[in-house]
Amino acid sequence: MILKTLALPADPRVLAGIRSGEDCAVFQISEDTAIIQTVDYFTPIVDDPYQYGAIAVANALSDVYAMGAAPLFALNVVGFHTADLPLDTLAEILRGGADKAREAGIEIIGGHTVDDREPKYGVSVTGLSDPGKLIYNSTAQAGDALFLTKPLGLGVITTGIKRGTASDAAISRAVEVMVRLNRDASEAMVDVGVNACTDITGYGLLGHMGEMTRASGVGARVHSRAVPVIQAARDMIEADLDAVPRGSKNNLEYVKRFVNFDPGITQAERLLLADAQTSGGLLISCPPEKADRLEKALRNAGTITAARIGVMEAEDDTGRIDVVP
Repeated sequence: MILKTLALPADPRVLAGIRSGEDCAVFQISEDTAIIQTVDYFTPIVDDPYQYGAIAVANALSDVYAMGAAPLFALNVVGFHTADLPLDTLAEILRGGADKAREAGIEIIGGHTVDDREPKYGVSVTGLSDPGKLIYNSTAQAGDALFLTKPLGLGVITTGIKRGTASDAAISRAVEVMVRLNRDASEAMVDVGVNACTDITGYGLLGHMGEMTRASGVGARVHSRAVPVIQAARDMIEADLDAVPRGSKNNLEYVKRFVNFDPGITQAERLLLADAQTSGGLLISCPPEKADRLEKALRNAGTITAARIGVMEAEDDTGRIDVVP
């Protein structure tokens, strides 16, 4: 709502930004070159500072990968209060971020730090792409197959970490998922050729899918039982619906305006589909004739999942999503 009060960019070289709601800002600098830029940071979601840094960088890079682009370099964004926490902790956060950036083939070459009692860390990522080869979240087509490359449930488990209710096995699995780069999935979809993509983060699967359907002017049908979920998260939420973070509950309330749930979908399943993710997977909208090729390419690339979870349906200005068992 606040952004609606601001003047929109009028420069024709701005190919994506506030107006389009894409994963990255895109600025064209020549006929065959565009700058891609994004920024993301958040408070600690795991106890280990090194892992926290690595997750934050993997999460920010996902915006670039979702558009099928290549990251070039990154800058740190840090909030830290040295009176409360030792500098060794900050050093570990930065080391984790730097190592994850190098895994992606880039360097973190600067940044900015502010004094903040609540620690925050993330990066601004800059990339390059041919503007004609970018993959947007607004270009899905009716009939496209929908793929998801990481399981859901990260919000449930990270909330369990904060509350001390998550098991060591659950924490280990969540960290494994969050630190995994979406690079290989991005490269696979670029090689195959897909219609649209976005990454799944704070608005949950249904929230980000809704952005895609509304921007593309299509509807979607999702098969709940086909959506991959970390088993520990499923166990936690089925044992206690309050295990879900407040953000996920807010997500579910929001998506009800454009999501129709089959009566057979349980409340636990609905909450998981709306669960707020950190460094989640890519949601890919693929032409049906290429779906088998994409599934094979994702599996060959070693993505955590290559789940075919639904289909884009006929044109629909409301972006309606039907969730069925």
